[in-house]
Amino acid sequence: MAPRLLNCFGKGNHSSASASGNQVHEKGKSNVTVDASAEEQRRAGAIMVELFSSQGCATSPEAELLVSRLARGDFALETPVIVLAFHVDYWDYMGWKDPYGSSQWTVRQKAYVEALKLDTIFTPQVVIQGRTQCVANEEEALLSSIMSAPKFPSPTFQATFQCPTSDSLQVNLSGALRSKVDSNGANIMVALYESGLVTDCPTGENKGRMLSNDYVVRKLEKLCTVKDISAKKTVSGTVNFSLWDGFNCSKCGIAVFVQDNSHQIFGSQNFQLPDNI
Repeated sequence: MAPRLLNCFGKGNHSSASASGNQVHEKGKSNVTVDASAEEQRRAGAIMVELFSSQGCATSPEAELLVSRLARGDFALETPVIVLAFHVDYWDYMGWKDPYGSSQWTVRQKAYVEALKLDTIFTPQVVIQGRTQCVANEEEALLSSIMSAPKFPSPTFQATFQCPTSDSLQVNLSGALRSKVDSNGANIMVALYESGLVTDCPTGENKGRMLSNDYVVRKLEKLCTVKDISAKKTVSGTVNFSLWDGFNCSKCGIAVFVQDNSHQIFGSQNFQLPDNI
């Protein structure tokens, strides 16, 4: 898409600025199993909030801080929120190449632009449950969109983690979706994200700033595709993630979500990676 169609939004203004598997759970000393928290099970299903951001966008750092607060529970919302930050790459030409930017995430954002019938692609943007969107650093609009978003039960996956090699992570998942899937089908996606990232930005729109980023998606894989299944049917599978230099499991987690062909999300679940894998 031509640069003139790209926007970097502030508060009401703009500046220029897969591997899938079957139900196989190999036992071993490195296996660590994690269940969803009791609090997550007790409360209503989580709301998925996707942030599209870039270190090359002057107004994205404010949005990053806002969604980090959101995910930490600073706003005391009645419904839990799962945040995933996708760093796009279309601002890299502005003088700073985002180290977490990816064309894969740009493609994901463009799919939402088409599905939501938007006129332009921009940062910072949030998409809630794959159904609505707003400028990500507008706190009132963000909270209002979350509170009015449709809610679905969280899946009941149990996750088993192991590192077969020093540079790979295997995640085995088994559980019920708790939402019926019709003949149109849906994909069960698994995102591996990292928090606590700090970057000194010497050039570009954010020159001289120390940027903090949380819930940054590093990998995204499809667990499986399902069709015509009941809410109670058990679904199992395995995903394998290649790891990056400096990977630290204590800073990482995974989010599992169910997304249909219209890009709408109807169920999500979150796991913090255990320290002993």
